[in-house]
Amino acid sequence: MKNPVHRYLMCSYAYYRMDESLIPDGDFDELAKQLLAEYPKWKDHPHCPSEDDLRAGTYLGDFPTIVEIATLLYLKGGNLSH
Repeated sequence: MKNPVHRYLMCSYAYYRMDESLIPDGDFDELAKQLLAEYPKWKDHPHCPSEDDLRAGTYLGDFPTIVEIATLLYLKGGNLSH
């Protein structure tokens, strides 16, 4: 998955709402750092986590339905690397 916002949200949803890890914790931390470093590029995305969320390496906000569905589909055999 090329869009880091989508990846971050899916990983957060899986972890915080489903008690599943889609990627190792260290990779998630790196993803948060990447998004924070590129924040001006992604900040206008309608579901971009806040800078505070990214600094904390968490996301506890509301998840769009598409994130919920995409995460469920991924857990049924998808691949986050695309």
